[in-house]
Amino acid sequence: MRTRLRNSKFLDVVLLVSICSTVAVAEPAVKQIGMGLFAYISDNDSSANSTFLVGDAGILVVDTGLNATEGSKLLSAIRRVSRLPVTYVVNTHYHPDHQGGNAVVGPAAVVISTDFTRERTLALQKDPGMKAFHFEPADLTFQQQVTLHLDPYSVQIYFPGKAHTSGDALVYFPEQRAISMGDLFLNRSSPAMDDGSVETWIHSLDHVLELPLENVVPGHFELATKSELKRFRDYLNDLYQQVLALKQKNKTIEQVRHDIHMEKYSDFRQYTKYEATFSDNAAVIYQQMQAH
Repeated sequence: MRTRLRNSKFLDVVLLVSICSTVAVAEPAVKQIGMGLFAYISDNDSSANSTFLVGDAGILVVDTGLNATEGSKLLSAIRRVSRLPVTYVVNTHYHPDHQGGNAVVGPAAVVISTDFTRERTLALQKDPGMKAFHFEPADLTFQQQVTLHLDPYSVQIYFPGKAHTSGDALVYFPEQRAISMGDLFLNRSSPAMDDGSVETWIHSLDHVLELPLENVVPGHFELATKSELKRFRDYLNDLYQQVLALKQKNKTIEQVRHDIHMEKYSDFRQYTKYEATFSDNAAVIYQQMQAH
């Protein structure tokens, strides 16, 4: 399947979830993971996790959830910690589950993303199928890296190269030894893959694993440490190496789907409806190799 079709299906599923979602039975989890820094773990698997940093005069939020409902839940959690204004919002990538709550969480905030994420967000605004979402494209964009000073803290926001999408952002909090990963990391889960590069993705995770880190906020699911992040990196690398070996034997994409062996990751979540299974990931890697 071409990447454009895969992305379209992903967005169709997200739209359906936003319209038909039911009230979650659990409460979002909020945990302080450093000085002024909090991880917000969503109770809705279809909506992204968030991270927020409380400075002396304002708050920075990384990702805002699927829609106004999820954004309101996040804002309520923030308000239980601080009444300061949300002055900055960082969107790790363009998918609606990571930026659908921007207008609720930070209506007056400066929105920050990569150039690519802003371009794709503007395109989504024109898509008739995305009318249920209210997008807030970035006010400030960057190509490689930007350092934000939210006194008394600093935040390093950078583009690691094409990975999950062609314009992901990672948000590193050096004083707190923590990082917000967006969908470059899902804890114990096979990811949905966009128009990116799994080869670069693996190298990006290797770089993150070299950083001083105590807490890792994934795009979805439970808060993690380096140990869980390394296992996700190993999953991608194991799969990549298997696909490479099979391709070198002139296996077809369907044979590759069938012949991979990922039993050691049997505890990973897989979602057929999101094309987020071991075989789906293998097919994307195969296609990326074919394109080179």
